[in-house]
Amino acid sequence: MIRHAYVKEHEDTGSSGIHADSTDDEIMAYTASQSSNTRKFPADPPRYWIVFIPDGGDRARLWSVVENRGEISNDGERRIFDLEISAHLADLRNRLVIGWRSPRTWRLTGPTAAGYPVLEIADAQPIPFPGFDRLVLDHEQLQAVMREHRYASWRTALSSVAGIYLITDTSDGRQYVGKADGAESIRQRWGAYATNGHGGNVELRNVDAASFRFSLLRVFDPATPTKVIDEAESHFKLALDSRKHGLNRN
Repeated sequence: MIRHAYVKEHEDTGSSGIHADSTDDEIMAYTASQSSNTRKFPADPPRYWIVFIPDGGDRARLWSVVENRGEISNDGERRIFDLEISAHLADLRNRLVIGWRSPRTWRLTGPTAAGYPVLEIADAQPIPFPGFDRLVLDHEQLQAVMREHRYASWRTALSSVAGIYLITDTSDGRQYVGKADGAESIRQRWGAYATNGHGGNVELRNVDAASFRFSLLRVFDPATPTKVIDEAESHFKLALDSRKHGLNRN
């Protein structure tokens, strides 16, 4: 675990530091550049680094978890690492605040840091609903939409409509056309997929939901007659040929 400090420049090299208005790219570049002095930074750093930024006093706010993909340069003074943002703790970015007991200790091992107290988990910033015709989600994103506070407006929107949806197996391109009608909303139907991956559909039980991509083909007012929605479903199955070359059985 790393807790950055806001400084104008590195004391040892004179290179630029970071500040409260630094961009994510700047913080990433700052994190990727470490001292070649093994007393200051491990000779063989671990795969995942949990990175915090100052939050006033002895508070530290989670910036992100990054994956270390290896050292790419070392000039004897600075080591540069190939880092990328990890999905770990993604829902807690900029929300989790811990107490950092010693401001002089800027990096810790996981077991030591695990004893540091959680001071706050702030409310997530809401994410605006993009609109029904722009909605494209993978399975992991769908699970987040169904459970995280920041997607509350999305769940409200999906609860307000019935409709025809498309599931694409991105591993091979096969498609499944489904519907939500009657008393069932798109939110209810997709909630089942978020829970078990297949939503009770026999055709999807043996397919890895991690490769699924969800989108909407057409939405309807919940009062729309079931016959109208059935006809739309049949149209899209024919148009996309999802019975013969896709995942629909009927």
